[in-house]
Amino acid sequence: MARAKGKQGWRLDDEKGTYPALERAQKQGVKNICIHKGLPFPGDPEWWSPMDVTKAAKDFPSLNFLVYHSGFKGPQAGLEAAKDGFRKTTYIPWTSDICAWKKKNPEVKNVYMEMGSTFALMVSTSPLLAAYVMGMIIDAFGAEHVLWGTDSIWWGSPQWQIEAFRRLEMPEDLQKRFGYKPLTAEVKRGIFGLNAARVYGIDPSEKINPMPADYLQRLRKMYKASGMAEPSNTQYGWVRA
Repeated sequence: MARAKGKQGWRLDDEKGTYPALERAQKQGVKNICIHKGLPFPGDPEWWSPMDVTKAAKDFPSLNFLVYHSGFKGPQAGLEAAKDGFRKTTYIPWTSDICAWKKKNPEVKNVYMEMGSTFALMVSTSPLLAAYVMGMIIDAFGAEHVLWGTDSIWWGSPQWQIEAFRRLEMPEDLQKRFGYKPLTAEVKRGIFGLNAARVYGIDPSEKINPMPADYLQRLRKMYKASGMAEPSNTQYGWVRA
């Protein structure tokens, strides 16, 4: 563990503390390193900045670094920027930083931006902010390096997020001013799952074993026989009190 100002934390670019773990992962055949960056927990927020990913990604080009939450620090600053259509400022804390780094280092191809909770927070408060950040990430990393995520363990059923992303379009104003590309059906298919399938080595075109015609009926009978056929209708998810 690295230690600073009396608070514990660790960084991906710590050559003494973290690099041995990355080297071990490499030797064990682990390909994907998933790391929570953004949406800081209590304590020193700087431990959650995504900027330690940059050196590690360069030093370990055979590993993929999946940046959970896309390094998004939180919606407040973004909402302020979106109020006037990003005319006073276009800076989104932390996400803008790692996007700027990527544009200066186009040769780095092993960093992926994951949208868990980030998209939900933005689209539920400002669809314009959601479109802007999505456009910025795609512009910097490429659409093939954006991964879908919902954090449904906190939010409950992710269907509303899926529907929101299906409907989201890139405003013409953002396209003209920043050169952002339209959010086409092809781009969305990639983000929804095809990009992750490639990262995890899954062939989506592979034939899945067909389900026997009576399989569901047999499951229903087993469920009824178990004595638990009356559902509780309990919904699980995180709600801010």
